[in-house]
Amino acid sequence: MHCNNFLHQPTNRRDMLRWCANGFGAVALSALSAEGRSPILNNPLAPKPTHFPPKAKSVIFLYMDGAPSQVDTFDYKPALKKYNGQDPRTAIGKLERTQFDNVGKVLQGQWDFKQHGECGHWISSLFPHLSGVADELAMVKSMTSPFAEHTSANYFLHTGSGFQGRPSMGAWFGYGLGTENQNLPGFVVLNGGLIPPGGLDCFGSGFLPASYQGSVFLPNENPIANVKRVEPNDALQRSKLDLIRDLDESTLADLQGDPQVEAAIRNYETAYLMQSSVPELTDLRGETEATKKLYGLDSTFKNTQTFGKQCLIARRLVERGVRFIELTCPGGNGDRWDQHKDLVDGHNKNCLTIDQPITGLIQDLKARGMLDETLIVWAGEFGRTPFAQGANGRDHNPFGFTIWMAGGGVQGGSSVGRTDDFGYKAIEDKWDIHDLHATMLHLLGIEHTKSTFRFSGRDMRLTDVHGHIIKQILA
Repeated sequence: MHCNNFLHQPTNRRDMLRWCANGFGAVALSALSAEGRSPILNNPLAPKPTHFPPKAKSVIFLYMDGAPSQVDTFDYKPALKKYNGQDPRTAIGKLERTQFDNVGKVLQGQWDFKQHGECGHWISSLFPHLSGVADELAMVKSMTSPFAEHTSANYFLHTGSGFQGRPSMGAWFGYGLGTENQNLPGFVVLNGGLIPPGGLDCFGSGFLPASYQGSVFLPNENPIANVKRVEPNDALQRSKLDLIRDLDESTLADLQGDPQVEAAIRNYETAYLMQSSVPELTDLRGETEATKKLYGLDSTFKNTQTFGKQCLIARRLVERGVRFIELTCPGGNGDRWDQHKDLVDGHNKNCLTIDQPITGLIQDLKARGMLDETLIVWAGEFGRTPFAQGANGRDHNPFGFTIWMAGGGVQGGSSVGRTDDFGYKAIEDKWDIHDLHATMLHLLGIEHTKSTFRFSGRDMRLTDVHGHIIKQILA
């Protein structure tokens, strides 16, 4: 009786359109569900066209948490030996305030330097393996940052802003390019054990849709939570997910589309697909013993094994079409590069951790014909001072430090920029992180000034209103 009365009530135009639209949507849902597609969701991770032909398809970002010392790794400065032990104000001149304002004497490089490869890159004895692939490396020796404190500098390195809440570069790459593998996230963080100062916001999506945020994989048997199905069979799990999806899509239709609900639906589906793809990804039994040895998985140093596994999984992610992969440092001894004291012991352990795995990654990609389409970037958030903090450490130095790139689109063996005679400040071809981001986007076929997202009344981008391509290192 109630339904009868309801059907005979007058219907206004707005209600009629709403009810009819939902009815048409239900018909479309039935047809498209049979094809395994959603009529409501646009797939944010679907591959997107580039602005121009790309040199690379994927990025592997090797994040050196804590900031390596440029004058002990890649920026050879003989003057430091000459003035070793002297007052830096006399030798160098005016000094900027440091993070802890504990300025000791000029401290020479603690390792021997030699030139390597046909290019003649100066590389310290900290990198016995990496020096063997010197001709693959493009050095930028004049990188700068406006921030001398880890958290703000990490935000700047990862998001192009020193403040919390902006989208990370991995999120921007996913937004601009999508991904070639719909069973895995477009942005994966292989976390060796340490989350950097600044936390997960370094990998966040900010004001971009949540589908673009980084998915953190841990270096253990179960790299992500709940990757193993708890239901007794796949059919039961699929029916649960279908029910959740129907409810969410009904809500989405009532809201006439909502980015957060769309992201939740997409994340449920991606999580379901990852339950089959992630265990296969991290199962290294199919790799040869020679390959595992190349990455240092047979090392007696645990951190080498951990970082080696991360590098090997990074290669496997690139093979599967994932767009942006970031590696963080392992925990335990020799974890972060933040040596305010015990510089020699700390940097020795750090390099023992990364040297062989990174070299193995470069050699493996090249042997498989993948290096030309994979951009590798090695960087910390700033550098270290050329004088001591106390007796045997180095403080933060954002005024001039070294990063390097290899692979897709860069000229191996090239070098750009120069610091002063002490490796303290950049004095030639000075660059900052906006320029690094612009160059990375360029190499993947994106014009950084055109990759924008409307937010808070303006078109936002990774490089903000800055950024110049570092053309001197392009192939």
